[in-house]
Amino acid sequence: MSTPTNVQIIHGADGRPAFVVLPYADYIANRSQHDLVPNEVVGYMVKEGMTAIAAWRRHLDLTQAEVAQRLGISQSAYAQQEAAERPRKATREKIAAALGIAVQSLDL
Repeated sequence: MSTPTNVQIIHGADGRPAFVVLPYADYIANRSQHDLVPNEVVGYMVKEGMTAIAAWRRHLDLTQAEVAQRLGISQSAYAQQEAAERPRKATREKIAAALGIAVQSLDL
């Protein structure tokens, strides 16, 4: 039985499947939304030199004071964490929870 499909299989020189091509909409629909980073976040990081934490905060339209309050720390303490190039894993986990995003989104 032949079922229509939007998937194309590309074979390598050895005749074995090497690549799969599928429509972008299908690819996005089947991916977890937690591993997608909005273009705006990447733009803040590249164009403005922001850390991932700062870029996500700005994307979510939050102030440092708002995030600090969610974390139960001062704004100045949060500002130091946001500016750090590679904060500790535990810190990233707490900030991700405060921002409502997956911690993997901060590992850029």
